[in-house]
Amino acid sequence: MPKTNLTREQIKSYAQLSPFELKNIFIDLAKEAQADQPGQKDKSSVQMLNAGRGNPNWTATGPREAFYALGYFSLEESRRVWTADNLGGMPEEKGSYERFDTFVRRHPDLPGIEMLAQCVQLGIQRFGFDKDAFVHELTDSSIGDNYPVPDRILHHTQEIVRGYIADEMFAKKPPAGDISYFATEGGTAAMCYIFDSLMKNGILHKGDKIALMVPVFTPYIEIPELDTYEFDVTYVQANMFAEAGVREWRYPTEEVAKLEDPEIKLVCLVNPSNPPSLALSQRVANQIKDIVSTKNPNLLIVTDDVYGTFVEGFRSIAADLPRNTLLVYSYSKHYGCTGWRLGVIGLHDDNVIDELIAGLPAAEKERLNKRYGSLTLEPEKIRFIDRLVADSRQVALNHTAGLSLPQQVMLGLFSLFDMLEEGQAYKEKIRGIVQQRLELLLEGARMKVAEDPRRAGYYIELDLMAQAELEHGEEFAAFLKKEFEPVDPLFRLAQQTGVVLLNGGGFEGPEWSVRVSLANLDDLDYLKIGHHLRAIFDGYAAEWRAAQG
Repeated sequence: MPKTNLTREQIKSYAQLSPFELKNIFIDLAKEAQADQPGQKDKSSVQMLNAGRGNPNWTATGPREAFYALGYFSLEESRRVWTADNLGGMPEEKGSYERFDTFVRRHPDLPGIEMLAQCVQLGIQRFGFDKDAFVHELTDSSIGDNYPVPDRILHHTQEIVRGYIADEMFAKKPPAGDISYFATEGGTAAMCYIFDSLMKNGILHKGDKIALMVPVFTPYIEIPELDTYEFDVTYVQANMFAEAGVREWRYPTEEVAKLEDPEIKLVCLVNPSNPPSLALSQRVANQIKDIVSTKNPNLLIVTDDVYGTFVEGFRSIAADLPRNTLLVYSYSKHYGCTGWRLGVIGLHDDNVIDELIAGLPAAEKERLNKRYGSLTLEPEKIRFIDRLVADSRQVALNHTAGLSLPQQVMLGLFSLFDMLEEGQAYKEKIRGIVQQRLELLLEGARMKVAEDPRRAGYYIELDLMAQAELEHGEEFAAFLKKEFEPVDPLFRLAQQTGVVLLNGGGFEGPEWSVRVSLANLDDLDYLKIGHHLRAIFDGYAAEWRAAQG
C-alpha cells in the first residue's frame, strides 16, 4: 500500500474486496498514519483504533476458573487409576461424584472450585443427571482421552445446551418436542456444514434460488457466489426509515413478501442482525410464519442467533417455526471466547428437511443410501442432523467426528454459568458495556439512531449518505456521489486518523454506510472514533462549500 494519497480508481478497485480483507488495507494505512509524523518524537500521537472486527475485549472469567479447577480434579482421577512419572489412566466412573465432593471440600481455596461445584449441582438438580455419570463425563472429557461419543454431542452436554438455548434463545418458552444439537467449531463451521450437507443431500442444488435478509454478515453473501453453489440470490432489504435521515433498519412488508415465492428454497438471517444489530421484530416473524403456513411451506430458514443474549427477552424464529429452522449459535461473543471455537447447530426432531429427504426420487435415495451405507444397514433412516456430522468428516471418517471433548466441557460450563445468578449479572454487565460505547460513539459523531428496544448494540451501522441529506440537503449528497467512492470516508479515516471501520456496502447495506464494532475497544475510544468520523464528515462539507465558490 503506497503512502501517497490513492486515486479514485485505486480506491474503487480496493472496494471490490470483502470487507474483512479490505480491513487489512485500512490497518496498513492506519499504521502508516502512526509512523509517518515528521518532526515528532512521539510517533504514537496518532492512535490506531480498529473497530473493524467484532472480537470482544471482555471474557467470562468465572466459568474459565471452573474449567481449570476441573482440570486439577481430573488429573487426580487419572493418577488414581495409574500412578507413575507423567503417566496416568482413564478416570473411573463408579464413585466419581463422591470423590469430586471430597475434592471440593479438601480444596476450598482452589480458584474456581466453588463455581465448578455450583455448576455440577445445577446440572444434577435441573436436568436430573446421574451424579457419577455426569461427573465422569466432565472428568474424562477434560482429560480428552477418548473420541467424542456420541460423536454429534455428548449426552449431558446436549441436555445442558437445550436448557441454555431454551433460556436465552427461546425466552424460556421453547417449542414443544425436542431439538437435537450438533456441537461445532464455532458458528462459522456450522455455516459451512449446513450449506455443504444441504447440497450433498439434494435439498439444494447449484443455481437454486435462496434469500438473504440484509444487511448481513458478509460470508452469507459470499458463500452463495462460490462456484460450488452459484445460488440465485434474492435480497430482503431492511430499508425502512424511522424519520428523515435516520434509518430504522427494519424490513418492509413488501420486502418480506419476496419469501412467498415457492422457488425460494432457503432464507438466511442473522438475528439480531449484523451489522445493524437489531433483533427481528414480531411483525416480521409473524409475516414469515404466515408465509410458511400458506405460500411456501417447505421454506428452510437458517438463523444465526449469536447476538441474541444482548437483547432483553430475545426469542429466535426457531421458536416460532421449529420445523423449518436450522438454528446456529456461537458462544464466541457473549463469553469472549472466539479462540475456543464453540458453537452448535440445532434442528427440531420433527423437521421439514427430513421430510424432504424422505420424499426424494428413488434415484436420489439410492445415491444417498450408497453415500451413507457404511454407517448403518438402514442409511435412509439417518436424520439430517446426523448427516451433518458424517459429512463434516467426509462420511468415511464419521467414527472420528465431533467437537473435541475439552471444548465441549467449556461449552457446557459456559451454559451452566449462565443459569446461575452470577451468569445473569455478567450478562447485564456486557449489555451495559456495548450500550455505553454506542452512546459515546454517537455523542462524538453528533449523529443519532432510531430508538429501538430490540437493539443489541453489538455493532452499529451509520448511513453517511442519509446523514448528508439530513444535515445539508440533496445537493450535498449528490456532490458526494459524484466526486467520491462510497468507501472514500473509510480510507480518509484510516490515513488521517488511524481509525479502522468496515464498509456497510460489503454487508449488502447502503454503499455509503459504515459498520462499527462496539465490542473490541475501550469505552472512550468510541468517543474518539465519533469525533474523527465527524471531522471527516465535516471535511466533505467544507469541500462542497468550496466547490460552490
